[in-house]
Amino acid sequence: MTPKELISIVITTYNRSDALAQVLAALEQQSDRRFEVVVADDGSSQEHLSHAISIQRAVSFPVTYVWHPDVGFTASKVRNLGVARAAGTYVILLDGDCVPEVDFVARHRMLAERGCFVNGSRVLLNKHLTALVLAGKAELLNQSMWQWVARKLKGESSKWGGKLRLPDMFLRRQAAFKWKGIRSCNMSLHKADYIAVNGFDETFVGWGHEDADFVLRLHNAGLNRKNGFFSTEVYHLWHRESSRDMENVNAQRVRERISSGQIEATIGYQQTLGFDEVQVFTQR
Repeated sequence: MTPKELISIVITTYNRSDALAQVLAALEQQSDRRFEVVVADDGSSQEHLSHAISIQRAVSFPVTYVWHPDVGFTASKVRNLGVARAAGTYVILLDGDCVPEVDFVARHRMLAERGCFVNGSRVLLNKHLTALVLAGKAELLNQSMWQWVARKLKGESSKWGGKLRLPDMFLRRQAAFKWKGIRSCNMSLHKADYIAVNGFDETFVGWGHEDADFVLRLHNAGLNRKNGFFSTEVYHLWHRESSRDMENVNAQRVRERISSGQIEATIGYQQTLGFDEVQVFTQR
């Protein structure tokens, strides 16, 4: 894609305005500034909502904040709500607890390709390092390789090579559907491709595998996965695991769809366009 095309970064969040503040602060430092942000809030409390909106108003890039009532874990719906407000031709999906390095937007732009979606990568941080970051006592961006090696050795991060950068190459491309390593917390694609598969399927509720279903349907639509290892890493702040009561049910639904060839979500992006229980706050 060209340097002038607008990228929309759709950030999902829920009751973690402190983590969202770190993400937005990192986006302020991006080397590629041709982007907007849509925050897609899955029903945060009034306290977190008010804090998040105050953070939004302080940044220098365009932000649209979309909130809908809390009815449980509905990541599919809130992503669709966010993408529906995206003005860019290309969309990066990012979770509100994943802090991007300063070249994050630039690397996604570099990897963008017609007929492909980019499956990003992440570095998991432990509870201790996360607490230091949120307290403003530790930096994540622009750290040296040796600092990350030290953090890996201390058990503070899952990787030491998050700063390594490799070019676009054939090894990144993956034509067949592969469940392992899907990262909806860090993924990008052309908005037209998102719409073509009707976005995320909102019939998947609770934690688990709505992202695998999304990726499966992208493959069924003829897209190839392009892996963003050593290029698009984000720093994933620690959090307690969500309830996984629906994981097995959701996983079985994906298995059933592998042989069906289904492309469009049963209830997805198009149906979200008529959803009126939503509040929108804009800073341009």
